[in-house]
Amino acid sequence: MATAARATCGRSARRRRGRSVSTDPSEAREIFTARLREELRAGEDHPETVSDPRRAYREAGALLTRFDPMLLRLPGEERATGGAVLELLDDCTTMGMRERAAWTLKSDVREGALRGLAGPGAARLALECNAGQFPAEPSPEHICLSYLSGSPPRWADRTADELGDILQSVLWLSLVPGMNGLPDAGELQHTLDRARLFQPLERLVRGAFQGRTHELDELRGYVGMPVESASARLKQAGRRLSTGTHHAPVPPLVIHGPGGMGKSTLLAKFLLDSSHDHTPEFPFAYIDFERPTLSIHEPVTLIAESARQLAIQYPPCRTELDALAEECQQAARSQREGQERVTQLHQLATTRTVLGRRSSQEFQLLATERETDLIRRVAEVLVRAVAAAGQDHPPFVLVIDSFEEAQYRGSPVMGRMWAICMALQYVYPRLRVVVSGRAPVDHPAKTMTSLDIELHELDPQAAVGLLLSCGVTDPDMAGALADRVGGHPLSLKLAARAATLAGGEADRMGDLIRSLPARRHHFFRRVDQMLVQGILYDRILNHLANEDVRRLAHPGLVLRVITPEIIKDVLAESCGLRVETLDDARLLFDELSRLDLVEPAGPEAVRHRADVRAIMLRLPGSDRTDVMRTVERRAVEYYAGRGGLEARAEEIYHRLRLNENPRSVQERWLPGVERFLVGAQQEMSPRAAALLGANLGGGAADQVMAGADQEDWERLAAREVEDMLAQGFTEAAFDRLGERRPWAPCSPLHSLLAETLNRLGRGEEARTAVSEATGRAEGAGCAERQLELLLLSARLAEEAGNLESAGRELRLAEDVAVGLGQDLEAMGALLARARLVAGADVPDPEVDSQLALRLRLLPDAVLVDQPVLVRAVASQIYAQDPEVLDHALDVVGLPADDEALDILGEAMRRAVAHRPGLLGALMEILDEAAGPARQQAGAAPSSITGILRLARDRGTLDELARRLLTVTDESGEIAAGVAAAMRAGAGGRPAKRPRTAAAAERVPGSEGNGPPRPDRP
Repeated sequence: MATAARATCGRSARRRRGRSVSTDPSEAREIFTARLREELRAGEDHPETVSDPRRAYREAGALLTRFDPMLLRLPGEERATGGAVLELLDDCTTMGMRERAAWTLKSDVREGALRGLAGPGAARLALECNAGQFPAEPSPEHICLSYLSGSPPRWADRTADELGDILQSVLWLSLVPGMNGLPDAGELQHTLDRARLFQPLERLVRGAFQGRTHELDELRGYVGMPVESASARLKQAGRRLSTGTHHAPVPPLVIHGPGGMGKSTLLAKFLLDSSHDHTPEFPFAYIDFERPTLSIHEPVTLIAESARQLAIQYPPCRTELDALAEECQQAARSQREGQERVTQLHQLATTRTVLGRRSSQEFQLLATERETDLIRRVAEVLVRAVAAAGQDHPPFVLVIDSFEEAQYRGSPVMGRMWAICMALQYVYPRLRVVVSGRAPVDHPAKTMTSLDIELHELDPQAAVGLLLSCGVTDPDMAGALADRVGGHPLSLKLAARAATLAGGEADRMGDLIRSLPARRHHFFRRVDQMLVQGILYDRILNHLANEDVRRLAHPGLVLRVITPEIIKDVLAESCGLRVETLDDARLLFDELSRLDLVEPAGPEAVRHRADVRAIMLRLPGSDRTDVMRTVERRAVEYYAGRGGLEARAEEIYHRLRLNENPRSVQERWLPGVERFLVGAQQEMSPRAAALLGANLGGGAADQVMAGADQEDWERLAAREVEDMLAQGFTEAAFDRLGERRPWAPCSPLHSLLAETLNRLGRGEEARTAVSEATGRAEGAGCAERQLELLLLSARLAEEAGNLESAGRELRLAEDVAVGLGQDLEAMGALLARARLVAGADVPDPEVDSQLALRLRLLPDAVLVDQPVLVRAVASQIYAQDPEVLDHALDVVGLPADDEALDILGEAMRRAVAHRPGLLGALMEILDEAAGPARQQAGAAPSSITGILRLARDRGTLDELARRLLTVTDESGEIAAGVAAAMRAGAGGRPAKRPRTAAAAERVPGSEGNGPPRPDRP
């Protein structure tokens, strides 16, 4: 009965966690549309055959990307009757928002309508009579009409978007009976893929590139291409001499400089110049970590993106490279599970001290092994690809842009990225790595010194050229403007925009130039640049016709996203505007979104361009300072009243920008908000940036560390030391711990010092350090720090063989946790004692009984927040309390990473080896969990672990594990396997199980699939 109650409670908890009330207007509209459709169709029959009018309207809309059903005409009709509204109600989905909404045929309906057309002539008639619904050229509709009229469009010099429209048109028309003269869709797809590969680079350059000839020459020389200048040739020769051989490792090249200086533009220009008609001279991969599909904290996504781009460049190897990219995505998902588990372990002192740091090191080691294996396999395919293409050992240029967030001392990302590059270079010796970011920092994983190119301002001639290419028509005025503005590319682009808005008239241009401060000595240039950019920004805003939009634009800089709701509830009143309805706010939003200083940030959302905003936020105080602070205070109120991690992240962001006490802001932190705050440190004061760095899971730049107060410095240093220890850089961690002594009694650095000393083999010093720190923490009333130190002391005593002392420290730790009212910490301390007792010569089952009782007494709502601890406890006591595994499965489920699945699959093999009669029951459970895909010929995995992964993807893994526990298994292997999978990645001893026969390597699969093969590790 108790178990059933717990199970019911667990299911309810999961339902509560999974349930959410949508506030998305588009989702609410879809719900309303569905209900309206039900009402309109109520009482009607739904015949299998399609009526003639309905078929006719389907064909009329089959070659339209979207349409207004009230205006959709049939061939021969003089005007629309609106009949499509009811005829196509079930056949369409809506696109757009509110009054701009349009209909589009569902894909299966469109396909059937195209196949049912009488021929190309009928398709042309349907298009021509609805020409009024075509969007502006170019569009799929215009292209379809061109093909149907016998004048197909040319492919040459088409943009990626235009090629996409052509491909869409070809795919549609290929379904029309009797349609001839269409290009090969596969060839067109390949052309489109290449265009999309270069599209981000072309957007960066946009025809306005000037100067940087020396830097481009250095880049060419670095990758081994012919260079023009004598200095670049000399550097290239010296590099070859210093490495001793043409194929010896070459250090990375780091391009760095202030924001807006054109680092990304330089890289794009270099890669575009190194290609002809989207055919590169050498294989390359351009990785921009500002893209949402890439994560700087997940280096495996770099490998996936590199494989994807190489697959486009080498089509014969596309299948292999696409498969590797997909494997990288699976690895990324598994690593997220592992990282989440490590994060959970660090949330409690008991799991952090006993299991967390060991698990952190294991996670980084396994992640590095997986990533280096994947990049080696990508490199092996690349070697074969360039050979098959007849290329003579070309360089492979790996360009990594927007790398700033990973560049801090001790960063695990830096360590893993370095390992990836070394593994890649081992297989492909002519690797050249180009990184754009801040100046390189020291990292213990580095084995060579990076080369660097520092970007400075453009020379006067290039500055004038940039102004002329951006719309300034008078060369003399451009020269005068460049002389006043200087050579900062962003300042020049703002100046060109301001000059264009001034109309190019001499008086207005003169007024613009006179409004800018005279240039001063280099020492003052950074302040001058910010002042210049601020003045230019204001000049641009002053040309806005709508005064209300002008009043919103500058204060809106402090907001990271602007929506109609934010205009109404945050911006308007702060800026002295009266905006009473959301429709009024939408009108302002529409005008604001058309500014060339803003960019899209999602549906009905925009943001100021990142380069402009980053600089304007650093501009010294102005008459708008009070208004901007009012906006930020209202933003705090706005986001505080909304749920979700993204809203909480924005609230925290604005509280830190308002320079609120970091300690009070810390109380608003929620796990998961960090991913929405990456990159925000540069917009904060040093004090706020220090708090943000300490919570983002990494360190901070040296200037932030230098400006942090002692408490924040200690927290930041603790994160860096944790990261160094996780990578095995113990000496570097010890060096960092030598700074800013003495520390506060409650500092996390005390336990880290003891941990570091112990790893250096100085166990006696470590035990002395932890003992002294425990006394100081107790004296200062730092009970939580005292708890962590007691746990560490117990672990060090256990490692030294003093189990009695270890047990005493664990009992004290449990008492401290109980005194703090922290039930989970108390259970964690008891778990550590249970494991200690289990390894003693005379185990004490009473400790496991106490642990089982404590687990039963805690409500599921508490347990659900600490899945790793719950799983570890369940795996410890399942032999004494068999129901505990089912309870844990119901409350927190199995870990979903590959390690847990491998463990469970191996346990099932052992069980079958011990008792072959279990095979049928186990295969039935696996087939049911895998679902229909298991029966599809050639689509189903044949290995046990592969089937378990399929069950994980379908969300049936926990139910599968529950059913496994109901199988009669005298060997105990299955229950032990579930318990061991529960504990995956959480450290500790393996789950207890009886000895059995040797594990079998394979278990026969279901009919027609053959024997499963072991998965590649």
